[in-house]
Amino acid sequence: MPYYMCATCGTQYAESEQPPEHCIICEDERQYIGPNGQQWTTLDDLKREHHNVFTSLLPHLTSVVTEPKFAIGQRAHIVQSPSGNVLWDSISLIDDATVEKIRSLGGLKAMALSHPHYYSTIVEWSHAFGNFPIYIHSGDREWVTRPDAVIQFWDGDTLEIGDGLTLIRCGGHFEGSTVMHWRDGADGKGVLFVGDTMLVVNDTRYVTFMYSYPNTIPMSAAKVQHIVDMVKPFAFDKIYDAFGRVVTEKGYEAVLKSAERYVKAIGG
Repeated sequence: MPYYMCATCGTQYAESEQPPEHCIICEDERQYIGPNGQQWTTLDDLKREHHNVFTSLLPHLTSVVTEPKFAIGQRAHIVQSPSGNVLWDSISLIDDATVEKIRSLGGLKAMALSHPHYYSTIVEWSHAFGNFPIYIHSGDREWVTRPDAVIQFWDGDTLEIGDGLTLIRCGGHFEGSTVMHWRDGADGKGVLFVGDTMLVVNDTRYVTFMYSYPNTIPMSAAKVQHIVDMVKPFAFDKIYDAFGRVVTEKGYEAVLKSAERYVKAIGG
């Protein structure tokens, strides 16, 4: 039986004879049903007209994005670590060319997810590389649409998943929204991967915070402050979001001043 995939968010569901009646992720108020109603596709269909593009961003850091754009259009990041390579967030397309390219970079030993909008085909990715563990915060357990033994739910505020790689549960966008700190990135100045727990804006000296980005629902001041408090113990110079925007320097300061500006604006 096929594993149907939502064409709007790119999330794959458990195998079934017929497409599911609903996409629970798109029906949530943080996402949306496309203008033509609920549409479904499969990974095989996606492979026919799309391919993945790899871009080296820093020493030991590579992004992966699907072209032409599919679903939300996010990108994943591969961090090459001495303790094994980690995939931060995921994209829906995985094919033979992608597997071959990643193996040339040293393969993958784990994946970590920021939040449910990027769950995509995570189980396919794990199975393609020997069933590596997929780390998802237990606060987002209910949003997993294709359960599998490779998914490891974690609790608490932080989790070390490799040498200098720390998951930080910030909440806000989702209950389990997570960022990943790379201690040794940017020549030891530190890198923060944020998905869209916070999002780099067009003025890349700043980030922003939203409960829903497509539906423009703001986040409360208390939740913004909690996000800031969670990342304060970590040093980072660069910030990479899910859509190719980067705070290129003074990332730590950018988060502080962005939160201050945001809270002031919503406070009236």
